[in-house]
Amino acid sequence: MSQPEARPVRISSEPVQLQALEPMLEQVQAAVGDVPALLALAKEIGHTAPKPGEGNTAKLWELLASVTAVDVAAGRVLEPHLDALAILAQAAHPATPEGAWGVFAAEGPGLKLEAKRDDAGNYVLNGSKPWCSLAAELDGAVITAHTGHNSRAAFAVDLKNPGVSCETPLWTSRGLQEIPSGTVHFDQVPATPVGGEGWYFARPGFAWGGMGVAACWLGGAVAVARDFRTALAKGADNGREPDQVALASLGEVDRILTSVTGYLAQTAERIDTGEPETPDGHNSNSPSAWSQALRVRGTVAAAVERVQTVVTQNLGPAPLAFNEAYGKRMADLSLYIRQHHAMRDDAQLGALTLKGDCGW
Repeated sequence: MSQPEARPVRISSEPVQLQALEPMLEQVQAAVGDVPALLALAKEIGHTAPKPGEGNTAKLWELLASVTAVDVAAGRVLEPHLDALAILAQAAHPATPEGAWGVFAAEGPGLKLEAKRDDAGNYVLNGSKPWCSLAAELDGAVITAHTGHNSRAAFAVDLKNPGVSCETPLWTSRGLQEIPSGTVHFDQVPATPVGGEGWYFARPGFAWGGMGVAACWLGGAVAVARDFRTALAKGADNGREPDQVALASLGEVDRILTSVTGYLAQTAERIDTGEPETPDGHNSNSPSAWSQALRVRGTVAAAVERVQTVVTQNLGPAPLAFNEAYGKRMADLSLYIRQHHAMRDDAQLGALTLKGDCGW
């Protein structure tokens, strides 16, 4: 099996600044497939990683993209841990999280997690939460729960509490095999509020977190593009020069990735400068955080899918069948990118745009 490259992904930093990531990326490379080792690395990285909106958002996204370029599953481990730390910081939560954390905010049919106060006035969780990635391996999580009156709030929860039970899902996917996402059941589990009711979804950080996931997707696409370029260069070294179709395809891939990284750099700068946001969309010169997130996520998702298509059309079935690293990357990325809801997310964006929540 060929090893993935431990090379940073540049969004806006100077190349010399990115060199500082290389030792950490080599550690990620050595830990591919080893979830406990990846979680240990995530904990270590969390001590010094930038938080979104604090002046180094582009560096945070470079970190996420670079780790995912080494291994998509590694990025999938790191991103929720850093997101949980950011959420707790944004809420000025008093607890200093220990261990590895996740963020569980998904909903599912027939499943409901409720937060109610007990006789002592403290919140406890009862019910079930779907799509809880690595819950059995994590120490804690920021979890959304229903609080009544059709509203939800976020809570910090100790996942080692005896009232927490994690299902082992029947994970048939070839993608993200190390990170099955099953249902977790809660029975009178103590929970500490994180922000007020409705705060979790209303804060700008909710949008920033969604863009952080898109940075991971970008990292996966960069790795696929590197696979493509390496294959063409190797073929040329063996006397098989790339034809015009292959060169045009590589040029298209370069054009796509250059455009997307530039867009992320621009967006990160806007976030860090505190560009005024207008959730009601009345100021057409200042789009809201969520409309920005929908644009970023949709743009990156489309770029990833196009890069995957172009590369697989050119390289054919051989690397999918015989190159374990490439096949794993393609399977992992194809599943990860489905966190984007495609036309349904575009419909959300269209509704906001119709109200004037746009910059044009």
